[in-house]
Amino acid sequence: MSNFTADLALAQTMADAADQISLARFMALDLNVETKPDRSPVTDADRAVELALKAILAEHRKGDGIIGEEFGTSAGLAASDGDASQAPGKREWIIDPIDGTANYMRGVPVWASLIALAIDGKPVLSVISAPALGRRWWAAPEVGAFTRDVSGEVRGIRVSKIADVEHASFSYNNLQLWDSEGYLEELVKLSRQVWRTRAYGDFLSYMFLAEGSLEIVAEHDLKVYDIAALVPIVEQAGGRFTAIDGPLTQASSSVLATNSKMHELAQRALDRKNA
Repeated sequence: MSNFTADLALAQTMADAADQISLARFMALDLNVETKPDRSPVTDADRAVELALKAILAEHRKGDGIIGEEFGTSAGLAASDGDASQAPGKREWIIDPIDGTANYMRGVPVWASLIALAIDGKPVLSVISAPALGRRWWAAPEVGAFTRDVSGEVRGIRVSKIADVEHASFSYNNLQLWDSEGYLEELVKLSRQVWRTRAYGDFLSYMFLAEGSLEIVAEHDLKVYDIAALVPIVEQAGGRFTAIDGPLTQASSSVLATNSKMHELAQRALDRKNA
């Protein structure tokens, strides 16, 4: 039995609750959309999902902290006898209630709830649920990485074994962000070396990487709640996840994930210091 068995079960319960709320509001004619100070959109569904997940944690993980996209950071309370937290260290749940809000509000089904548990700042366990696609992914130490397909079948996932960059598929997400961040030249440089480029977007690129459908994913202008849930799934599937210019931290905003076999090559190509 993994030390994280209870935490993973709780994360799955949280994902079920998120799915119920988000699907009910998807494509609703009365969906309320606002613009946050950072100019990103937020809907009533984003806020409702995060509040529901915070309520579940308040009941079952009183001693754990929470980092949420919509309601910020809250410290854990004193743990009670009924708190099933098992792993030592500073525990924080990191929540993006709806990753892909722009898709969500436009009726595009590529969006998901991202739920991660970090120990001492390192994401170790996560569940990513994309109910409009009928898909879910999860991972934990001593468990591995898994997905549930639209058919309901559960299967383990692994990154690809492709080791030659000329045979690699690369997903880079948003072209405008690469331009605004000053990395457009580096993006073009790497795109000329790989077999194929696509921009699947948001969480989905990283899940395709974990499933072995592509080899390199890189993205800019992210926050910790955009990143945390991606890391355990990619790593438990055999991949590697860092910042573009070095180790991954909670302050990282530009990230690189690969199937491990071409990580250094991709990192060199995308690092402006090597331009």
